[in-house]
Amino acid sequence: MSPESLPFALLILLVELTIGGLWVLYFSQVRGQSTPSFVKFGATSVAVVAAITLVVAAQIEVGGDVDGYPLDGSYADELRWALAAVFGLTVLHAAATVRDQRIPALALGAAASVAGIVAIVFLTQVVVGPTWGFALVFSSFVIAALVLGAVSQGMVLGHWYLVTPRLPEQPLREMTGLLVVVMVIQMLLLVPALALPHDTVVTSVDTDILSNPFFYLRVGGGMVFAALLAWMAFDASGVRAMMSATGLLYIAMALVLAGEVVGRGLMFASGVPN
Repeated sequence: MSPESLPFALLILLVELTIGGLWVLYFSQVRGQSTPSFVKFGATSVAVVAAITLVVAAQIEVGGDVDGYPLDGSYADELRWALAAVFGLTVLHAAATVRDQRIPALALGAAASVAGIVAIVFLTQVVVGPTWGFALVFSSFVIAALVLGAVSQGMVLGHWYLVTPRLPEQPLREMTGLLVVVMVIQMLLLVPALALPHDTVVTSVDTDILSNPFFYLRVGGGMVFAALLAWMAFDASGVRAMMSATGLLYIAMALVLAGEVVGRGLMFASGVPN
């Protein structure tokens, strides 16, 4: 990994965390089974992260390349405008949610979710350069967003069960189940990512991805072990061991966040989305 790529890896992480958190929270809101206080807190926290993401995107200058990895700066302004739309809509969504205005909140949540997809499209266009193609990078970003959203919102939701143990287990079970599914899909996406051709990236870290020890840390810690913890949290929530499930999600979230930063750094060094 190159130090020059870390700001871009952070931006990708924040975009995925914002939009994935929004998607998972919106799913929970539509289902209507989660406690209202969690949905209100989640909507507010998504708006805060969206603000941080927008600030970071505004500060990063997208040039022609980052340490040899070509970037398409012509989509940078569109990305920033899309993130601004996500921020504005998430603020309105949070306000409607806090005021218990369900229909406006659902409409604004849907609009923010669509704006999130548009933002990921422009983000993909910025970094797609040497990779196999748009579809692979876009899929990687969407699945990673769902992973980050499910693990972060699931971890937060777990705290409500610690305060009110009699809450129905279905909302947490659905989030942990979603987390397991999207993590399996994320691991399966590694197969075409490694098999499909891509352009060579001339970087200061001139190492094939399969020869890079960080790749195995990414897969072993950020995917396989995190997925095992997610499964254990899913199983624990089924028997109402909510304290155990929440603790497992804490560890899984730390691994997923670290793994995502490493994975995006590896993408900038190798041209392989992972």
